[in-house]
Amino acid sequence: MPALTPRKLCDLVVRALDDGKAEDIKSVDVRKLTSIADFMVIATGRSSRQVKGLADRVLEAAREKNLKPIGVEGEQTSEWILIDLGDVIVHVMQPEPRLFYQLEKLWEAPPKRSRAAAAPPG
Repeated sequence: MPALTPRKLCDLVVRALDDGKAEDIKSVDVRKLTSIADFMVIATGRSSRQVKGLADRVLEAAREKNLKPIGVEGEQTSEWILIDLGDVIVHVMQPEPRLFYQLEKLWEAPPKRSRAAAAPPG
């Protein structure tokens, strides 16, 4: 079985989260920002129970493709569960930590500045 490309793995994760009724699913291409992963997927679960269920769905979808996570953190409280699938890092969060940490803003590429805007006033 051929390995999944990072994009196909990201799509697999997003489908698993969507099937579990995750809210506000975002995938962020971080290839130009870091070498730790190609994509970050961030999703919200309404309760600790749903966050755990969503994480379990992602892990099961990965297992079905014979993928083992590098690590899983946060399952004890299920307020924020991080799943490291290598090329894709998944954050499943309850609404409060998601709002507080705003990971999308952290990992979005900075806006490109035009030459005129970058030039010192003269």
